[in-house]
Amino acid sequence: MCEDTINNMASKWVETLREAEKTSIIQDGRRKIHFTLKDGTELAEEYDTRNNELVVRKWRKKSTLGSQGKWDFEVGEQLAPRNLDAEGLMESTSNPIFVRTDTKKAFQWRIRNLPYPIETYDVRVDAENRCVIIRTTNKKYYKKFTIPDMDRAALPLSQSSLSVAYANNTLILNYEKPKEILAQEKILQEEFKKMKAAKDGDVECNPS
Repeated sequence: MCEDTINNMASKWVETLREAEKTSIIQDGRRKIHFTLKDGTELAEEYDTRNNELVVRKWRKKSTLGSQGKWDFEVGEQLAPRNLDAEGLMESTSNPIFVRTDTKKAFQWRIRNLPYPIETYDVRVDAENRCVIIRTTNKKYYKKFTIPDMDRAALPLSQSSLSVAYANNTLILNYEKPKEILAQEKILQEEFKKMKAAKDGDVECNPS
């Protein structure tokens, strides 16, 4: 597929972000960008300044009454505040924790607190329903999830792009990013570089 075609397929999402109101700040080693889309939806992204890898992507929509809703994490996770009074007394949860943590070349998901060996897991792409499904042969865990980036670009899903690994009670899924997504990310990074980013302490930035 030629580069012009790839860029055209990526252009719709790029234009959506170009047209959004946005602010940028460099803070704690991250470039934090806050977008307000035309419909009022807020998008906040954080990139590691060392390698431009996406660390956080989260969304927030206003409720039907106009109040601010909670952030919904697409990439990364909400860190729980530390309870100093109870520190050392609280037990860590044993429930599986599902978090997306991307790399440069792949969408990545980590499911922590899964104690079963790798042969227990059946991970498949459901191309027709545009999702990934995780099952265990012991019927102890089931998860179905989408890849929003692929949906936004209207790209098909493929089983051959998916790989699975397991270590330290964590199931790790990688879905190789197609050329269209890599081209889209390259375009957006160039756009972000054009933005004037405040340094931490210079200005107050929208929450991100």
